[in-house]
Amino acid sequence: MTRSGPLKFTDPFLTADAVIEKVGPKIILALPLGLGKANHLANALFDRVAADQDLSLVILTALTLEAPSPGSELERRFLEPMAERFFAGYPALTYAQSLRQKTLPENIEIQEFFLQPGNWLNTPRAQQDYLSVNYTHALDTLLRSGFNVLGQLVAPSDDGFAENYSLSCNPDISVDLFKARERGEIDFLAVAQVNRNLPFMRGDAVRPANDFDLILEAEKIQFPLFHLPHQPVSLEDHAIGLRVAGLIPDGGTLQVGIGSIGDAIFNALLLRQRDNQLFARTLKTLEIGGAPPLCCREPFTTGLYASSEMLVEGFLHLLKAGILKREVDGVVLHAGFFIGSPLFYQLLEDLPAELRGKIAMMPVSFTNELYQQEEAKRLARTGARFVNSALMATLLGAVVSDGLEDGRVVSGVGGQYNFVAMSFALKDARSIITLPATRTHKGRVRSNIRWSYGHVTIPRHLRDMVVTEYGVADLRDKSDSEVIKAMLAVTDARFQDALLEQARKAGKIPRDFRIPVEQRNNTPESLAKSLNPFTAEGQLPAFPLGSDFSEVEERLAVALKRLKTLTGSNSTLLGLIMRGLLAGSGATENQDCLRRMGLNRPTTIRDWIYRFLLQALL
Repeated sequence: MTRSGPLKFTDPFLTADAVIEKVGPKIILALPLGLGKANHLANALFDRVAADQDLSLVILTALTLEAPSPGSELERRFLEPMAERFFAGYPALTYAQSLRQKTLPENIEIQEFFLQPGNWLNTPRAQQDYLSVNYTHALDTLLRSGFNVLGQLVAPSDDGFAENYSLSCNPDISVDLFKARERGEIDFLAVAQVNRNLPFMRGDAVRPANDFDLILEAEKIQFPLFHLPHQPVSLEDHAIGLRVAGLIPDGGTLQVGIGSIGDAIFNALLLRQRDNQLFARTLKTLEIGGAPPLCCREPFTTGLYASSEMLVEGFLHLLKAGILKREVDGVVLHAGFFIGSPLFYQLLEDLPAELRGKIAMMPVSFTNELYQQEEAKRLARTGARFVNSALMATLLGAVVSDGLEDGRVVSGVGGQYNFVAMSFALKDARSIITLPATRTHKGRVRSNIRWSYGHVTIPRHLRDMVVTEYGVADLRDKSDSEVIKAMLAVTDARFQDALLEQARKAGKIPRDFRIPVEQRNNTPESLAKSLNPFTAEGQLPAFPLGSDFSEVEERLAVALKRLKTLTGSNSTLLGLIMRGLLAGSGATENQDCLRRMGLNRPTTIRDWIYRFLLQALL
């Protein structure tokens, strides 16, 4: 494929026509994970191919972003007024709509290696075409696929020069694709869609304009970035966050993923720096202060360095607080991609140039692996703590993070395996897997710690540290019976006996072993008793890093999160409705919530039921 410098376009369909002319009728389109997709190009190519059976299109990507669909009438009332703030103007991806509606043309195929969590569980075609690939291995999968088009959203230069663009949110795999093209390992057409709302990020994300063959830029195709609303942080999340914050050594290296547990970890790290005595009191209350090899309670003096697959909002708070300050190659944070809330994008934009310059966006081959520049990485990644979340764990230390027992994929492996493996490759590194001890589904409480499960993401020979709200299970270098004892110690008391009996039946633990009395206190009531004083002091809020919600919406978000776990249990919902009937509308803030949901003056029986349900949840 000959290149003569970038050709510029202002129309997506003319750009798509140029792509077809240059690569021929068989288009294999690579789109970055998440935010970095060239949406207008992808939609134009989809329309052109859907209308012409002589053409074919394969889209290779991950984390296709869609606005959330309400799962109940109350969720609809909550989400619809916020749609303008969060999702208006973001161009929906036609291929995702077609896939969801089961109208995908026969000459178009979609393959993803990471799914938007939980979004595609009941879409057979998405499940069938899923690629089970580690994030860093997706590069080789792409190279072997023979893909011939890369469609990337880019940021224009922030210094007035047109010679450079930034891959901004997604240098993750694209940087290495460009390097492979330079080496002659593959040839592909690189198409950039310019979006002025993307921040210009430095590091390997900066690319010369000549990297691109076609550049699509016009006012009419500018669009706001996709926004992820904040999720409320539960008391259980906060307990996990506090425990993890006590495992991070000063001068160490940190990786944390997105989600409510991640927000709780960052809140606890900020508390450790801001009010160290209070932080120490919370640890003492949670009874983990007596584990010196694992517990780090001092304020940060040397500070942390972060090498994280994802740049999440909490890192910006650590940067501003002076916790993230240990420099490696002149920066304090290397990351592979980002996506976040409106608040996250604003925080990023408002960072002084000097601080933003301390963030370098890199390919995931740099952040997630050691094999390139290995000696330098080993020197840099001292005291590493790689923190990742899971759905479940087994009593023998295996971890379930991406899929279900029946084979359906919830999300994907992503980089979790990479970071777990790296924790064993680095001398003083640890892998920390976090998960709540239980989950509630259709009103029924179930243990997230199982004896065994029909699918695992991290095998038990890579077991290390598992943290629940009830404690830290240190599993590395332990025998199977020791691992079982450690896992039982962080299991909800309601499920300990049944799990212990399964271990006894399998002959994996002595018949006379008894769970220590102090571990029998692993109950939600005991946890609430320990942490409620700190909640009352405002140290453990539902939105510790802030949110884009109003105060009323924050209260509603917490209530609706609980409702989601109860939906499907008619008896539980009936009990809540009766409770709401007896409780009345209550305090002024509850009345404000009812007003926001259009339930302050119900006119139908259905609306009265929703009102009573919401009153109980509030």
